[in-house]
Amino acid sequence: MGPHPAVAAIRLAVRRVLHDVLTDHIRSADLNRRTPHPELAEAGAGRQRAALPERPDTPLVLVACSGGADSMALASALAFEARKLAVRAGGITVDHGLQDGSDERAAEVVDRLTDLRLDPVESVAVRVGHEGGPEAAARDARYAALDAAAERHGAAAVLLGHTRDDQAETVLLGLARGSGIRSLSGMAAASGPAGRYRRPFLQLDRQTARKACLVQSLPVWDDPHNIDPAYTRSRLRHEGLPALEKALGKGVVEALARTAQLSRDDADALDTWAAEADRAARDDAGRLECAKLFALPPAVRRRVLRRAAVEAGSPAGSLFARHIEEVDRLITGWRGQRAINLPGRVEAMRQGGRLVIRQS
Repeated sequence: MGPHPAVAAIRLAVRRVLHDVLTDHIRSADLNRRTPHPELAEAGAGRQRAALPERPDTPLVLVACSGGADSMALASALAFEARKLAVRAGGITVDHGLQDGSDERAAEVVDRLTDLRLDPVESVAVRVGHEGGPEAAARDARYAALDAAAERHGAAAVLLGHTRDDQAETVLLGLARGSGIRSLSGMAAASGPAGRYRRPFLQLDRQTARKACLVQSLPVWDDPHNIDPAYTRSRLRHEGLPALEKALGKGVVEALARTAQLSRDDADALDTWAAEADRAARDDAGRLECAKLFALPPAVRRRVLRRAAVEAGSPAGSLFARHIEEVDRLITGWRGQRAINLPGRVEAMRQGGRLVIRQS
């Protein structure tokens, strides 16, 4: 008799991701073989071959685990599948220090991960700032800690327990902010530097992960912040989505997750188009020509403008749609306007039929 369907589902999702990580790792190792370090090149071809290993090192995959049902289910599946593949498995828990006894709970998570025979396992304490609100500040601190841990341990990937429900919430939050299609595309299955962060559960619902923990007798911790109405995502989870399902019927979460994937495909295509248009819209000196920009479809032109602003030094996280709309009017509604001030002390102005974006 096989495992419970919920357990089988989470293991299959993790197995697929681990195969992808292994494939990427082998490709990287093959590339390194073909492109030896300059110091090896000076030593002669024979010594180069002798210095290279017969097979690539076994990659390390870490799981980011809060102790909640989603990440504990992920940790258990990683521990099970890694033993069957040429993968080492470890775990990281981040102590945000936002609740009394958070250090004790982090220590408990470390014990649970160790019981699953993950190695290395560690708890990392962070200091959460205030920029962008409590949720954004905690997220920034968490990812900074995970990035540092991945670098410290030389991890090939870090697994995150985001589910289809989390994806649906992310899409709705983007919609509420009036964001563009990139924001509506939600979370990517792989993101971060070199695709470091992998999300195996984006096609699985939250209930499947919780059921997998239950049937495996895995203890889980329910973060009280997840039911605190002071947090936007918590209100959406416990009030907004249930109201939508009541009004529109079941299947809202699945439809929103599907919207995320369709939006991501469209956004990727538009970004590729914009990169090509950026090159074509420049003169021999590399300046953007307003006439060529005017001829572009608005969705492509605004991507070119945003890209140019970021390259000039405007922080991407502080650059909003209203900023790009103002710059766009220099192209589509030119009335002799003054320079447009953008975040990061960047200014955009029209000069002699060219769009100049630079730091002031």
